[in-house]
Amino acid sequence: MIFRQLFDSVSSTYSYLLAGNRGGEALIIDPVLDKVDRYLQLMRELDLRLVKAVDTHTHADHITGLGALRDRTHCITVMGERSNADVVSMRVREGERIRIPGVELDVLYTPGHTDDSYSFVMADRVFTGDTLLIRGTGRTDFQNGDARAQYESLFGKLLKLPDSTLVYPAHDYKGDTVSTIGEERAFNPRLQVKSIDEYVALMDSLHLPNPKMMDVAVPANIHIGLHQEDIARRGWSLTPQEALDVLGQPSTALVDLREARERDVHGVIPGSLHMPYDELDEHIRDGGLLHELAVATGKRIVFYCAFGERSAMAVEAAQEAGLTSARHIQGGLDAWKKAGGPLVG
Repeated sequence: MIFRQLFDSVSSTYSYLLAGNRGGEALIIDPVLDKVDRYLQLMRELDLRLVKAVDTHTHADHITGLGALRDRTHCITVMGERSNADVVSMRVREGERIRIPGVELDVLYTPGHTDDSYSFVMADRVFTGDTLLIRGTGRTDFQNGDARAQYESLFGKLLKLPDSTLVYPAHDYKGDTVSTIGEERAFNPRLQVKSIDEYVALMDSLHLPNPKMMDVAVPANIHIGLHQEDIARRGWSLTPQEALDVLGQPSTALVDLREARERDVHGVIPGSLHMPYDELDEHIRDGGLLHELAVATGKRIVFYCAFGERSAMAVEAAQEAGLTSARHIQGGLDAWKKAGGPLVG
């Protein structure tokens, strides 16, 4: 396995690059916008292809690299289902897994620092975002933070992991790089409380100044999903109602780009083909399944995904591959449901 801990000294943020092997697919956790060029250089050096970029929560101290990485690599952007960020193309919930070949992350919902905070458990380690830090815990006084919820996340979930579990947080301000659950249970001063009320009182007494970039970073990290608007301006989008009008027509082939787990949980538009986004390139090139389907039958390919981000990238790639009639459903399955579109499964 390839594992790299990368540091942004301006915001004291740790980002994590993971891959099953050199030359394979990769994912990155908590990327920072200003470091995107460095991430891409490292991935070129290791012959890695970025397929997923993950944020543990909406950050207040730096601008996320999710949008830039999406635009430059066409990767899938991932956050927890409680996130309001519009750049997200896959939302995960507790109990689900984020997968690439050789890497599996179990999703834990760990609110408290923010109401959209998640942690990710991988075999011998856990990526805790700002929920559990090394000898500290994330503040709970903004972004719908809640000290009581954080106590439950810490004592009810993270501290129940094996003592040997390595702890990799999203920040450190003292130069520490890694800890363990056992160390934090024993030596983290904020975890030595005897009750939830004592923890709440401790967190309420901190009176910390707001992060320097908070007024810039939070709005920027919520509203960066402009790609669908660009696609719509080019005329490559269908509204959910327009998609409903062509549902079942022999001249249209609906293509679902989501992963199998998403289809099982959220349902499927009737009659749609399943073609996961990470397999798209081989199918839209000359000789590929979708390319041949469109050329041989004259069918218009209409892509959809969960929220429209992956399908927007897919229709752009299809246009570049010569499938000029290809379209996508703006807003994805989420918008389809709100428009009353039928689902099966």
